[in-house]
Amino acid sequence: MNVWRRLLLAVVCGVAVAGIYAAQPVLGPMGHDLGLSADRAGWIVSTGQFGYVAGLLLLVPLGDVVADRRRLIAVHLVVTAAGMILTAAASAAWMAFVGLAAAGVFAVVVQITVAYAASISPPAERGRTIGVVTSGVVVGILGARVVTGALADVGSWRSIYAVLAALSAVLAALVLAVLPPDERPEGHAGPGYSKALASVGQLFTQRLFLTRGLITFFLFASFGTLWSAVALPLAHAPWHLTESQIGLFGLAGLAGALGAARAGRWADTGRAVAVSGLALALLIASWAAIGQLPWALWLLVIGIIALDFAVQVVHVSNQHLLTCAYPDRLSTVIGGYMVFYSFGSALGAAATTAVYASHGWAGSSLLGAGFAACALIVWATNRRPSAGGAHIPPEGPGGVATAHLREQTRVC
Repeated sequence: MNVWRRLLLAVVCGVAVAGIYAAQPVLGPMGHDLGLSADRAGWIVSTGQFGYVAGLLLLVPLGDVVADRRRLIAVHLVVTAAGMILTAAASAAWMAFVGLAAAGVFAVVVQITVAYAASISPPAERGRTIGVVTSGVVVGILGARVVTGALADVGSWRSIYAVLAALSAVLAALVLAVLPPDERPEGHAGPGYSKALASVGQLFTQRLFLTRGLITFFLFASFGTLWSAVALPLAHAPWHLTESQIGLFGLAGLAGALGAARAGRWADTGRAVAVSGLALALLIASWAAIGQLPWALWLLVIGIIALDFAVQVVHVSNQHLLTCAYPDRLSTVIGGYMVFYSFGSALGAAATTAVYASHGWAGSSLLGAGFAACALIVWATNRRPSAGGAHIPPEGPGGVATAHLREQTRVC
């Protein structure tokens, strides 16, 4: 796959995930316009996130059923655009909630896109491709905090969703015009939808899937601990930063995440397991710098760069191992894996605000480091490599180790 196609897929991921997080910097004016009280404004973000979890479970398995994932990506983007348009034009809260829910459900185009990218990439380049494509997710999450604030200053919160709708529609057309189909060869048709849906449950009996899922759960709990609470101490003494100034810290996160683009190449050389362990150790260390926020902002910046670098390295390595081990159900395995991501992020966000209220930033920093330590413990107790670093699923239902699968894991 050439570099321009990788970048197009990365943009698809970034725009899709930005729709879920775009409301965070503008919750106040958005809630006021829609007639929501301050204690209910949080549902603006939660609606998209709940929709995303539903999409992971119900829509992502379609990627292993349809003949051409490229067309499925385009359809998801069109529906996402419709949800954004409804949100931008909403005159009442329920209209915005419907639009945000639709955009959240179909934001799982990210997982279909990752599966598509893995399916059309040569095995020796799969990790590199996944690394570039998933970097778009991090850009969407962190960049949304910076860009939406600027758009809101120029226009209003509605202009944010109008821009996202236009981008989604344009990307749908480009996907169909520029990208090659990934139609399965004759005799290799995907399973029916009910079987694909049932296979999600079967994955939870597989050691590799559970190990990588638990690592991701704690990984993004640590990530959520930082990004869901860091604005609180920055807005108060001794810093008293404005919202736009706080949003600029997202640029440090972007620098760290994009610096980890090489993680895919490391995975392609068979070092995914070892690199994951080193990155998790770095994640723990990053919290020592982040914990210095009350005294030194430059240490916070260093910590943010290290944290986002480590998170992206582990995230790419996990997906590389899983797509190698389960080549015949790429969409299903990526969708199931991202369920751990969603619940981990939610846990970090909920826990850090409660801990900060009672124990300050020191408590939140210890919490984030604790989540990172849990991820490293899971890695350490399950790091035994098999066939070049990936665990081959065992013989039996839900994990048939075919000759083709063994060859794939050797390459990985």
